[in-house]
Amino acid sequence: MSDWRDALPSVRGKLLRDEPLGPFTWFRVGGAAEALFLPADHEDLRDFLKALPASVPVTVLGVGSNVIIRDGGVPGVTIRLAGRQFAGVSAEGTRITAGSAALDAAVARAAAKAGIAGLEFYAGIPGTIGGALTMNAGCYGAETKDVLVSAWGYDRTGARCELALADFGYTYRHSEAPADIIWVEATYEGRTDDPAAVQARIDEITARRETTQPIREKTGGSTFKNPPGHSSWKLVDEAGWRGKLYGGAMFSELHANFMINTGTATAADLEGLGEAVRADVKAKTGIDLHWEIKRIGTA
Repeated sequence: MSDWRDALPSVRGKLLRDEPLGPFTWFRVGGAAEALFLPADHEDLRDFLKALPASVPVTVLGVGSNVIIRDGGVPGVTIRLAGRQFAGVSAEGTRITAGSAALDAAVARAAAKAGIAGLEFYAGIPGTIGGALTMNAGCYGAETKDVLVSAWGYDRTGARCELALADFGYTYRHSEAPADIIWVEATYEGRTDDPAAVQARIDEITARRETTQPIREKTGGSTFKNPPGHSSWKLVDEAGWRGKLYGGAMFSELHANFMINTGTATAADLEGLGEAVRADVKAKTGIDLHWEIKRIGTA
């Protein structure tokens, strides 16, 4: 029997079949990608997209810090950007340019070293620049929209797309940018400051995270967005879900908006826990909790 993957474009990077995706995520759960593409560089990504049939679904996976890969895996092609070609960071004046696979925290540190203030909050976000662009990532009173100048990437056809800040239409944890753009690089504008002062603020954020969030666990960051006028962790806690097991999953004792894989959880456990909490909070308070963590693939 013929397999659609036999007709995939040739690449210079890696193109793998039935590759388990759990190891690429912080939760360490989930099924396999029908096909996983690890591009060698920008041109490899562009040429692959140009040649890929439009009928093949494409999913982009970053460092996997804010996703649940469902147990049934991900249909079509999953693209993961990694390595120096996609994770470079450079500074010029008060601007920082970063590849989409660069860790947010690494970008914050690079800005500090260059004496650029304004990106310190990225030290508190467990993800990459690509994800930050997609969801207007932020914490501790600052968001991506506060410092972004522009970003570019390739759309589903391999065409280069460049967007200025205004084109993103950013709101809280949301962007109006076309969903099919695979981000390659972003440019940020900060302000001049003493490198030691910037690094000191980063150290404060890092210390705060270590004492208030379960960063050593198999987790995925904030599970739910904060509803207007409310804190999700308080709603989860007041509904009685802090530390309560659901299969192998639970909400952290340390931070009640962080789900944890205690070691035996499946993706179904994690998503099921989230849905159970959403239903319970809705029944008790009338407030809708909306997922911040992305759930990808089939059950």
